Amino acid sequence: MHVIRGSSVQLQRARREIFTGEVETHTYVDETLGEHLRLSLVRFKAGARTKWHRHAFEQALLITEGRGVVATDAAEHVVEAGDVVVVPAGERHWHGGTESTAMAHISITTPGETTVLEPVDRIRSAG
Repeated sequence: MHVIRGSSVQLQRARREIFTGEVETHTYVDETLGEHLRLSLVRFKAGARTKWHRHAFEQALLITEGRGVVATDAAEHVVEAGDVVVVPAGERHWHGGTESTAMAHISITTPGETTVLEPVDRIRSAG
């Protein structure tokens, strides 16, 4: 068993291709702790988000603070602290803060491929 203390969280500026804007992350569980589990805290500043992407695995997002948007080709959903989002494997989506509010979530996944897709012009309706 591993116990990870909240006091040990050290957010680092994210510099991965998938993010736009100012994003900070902390990995709780990676391949050194879990064979089939990945768990990360992701904090988006206002206006920051992921690019359109899809995963080869299911993803759960537990919104921990703020107000943000989770979007697919079909819809945009405003989410707030306490909300849970389940994204099926292969679904094209993005998530992040609104234009005026920050948002943080814990991403729960399994190992597998994430594909960053070309940006698509889209009007962000949530604010």
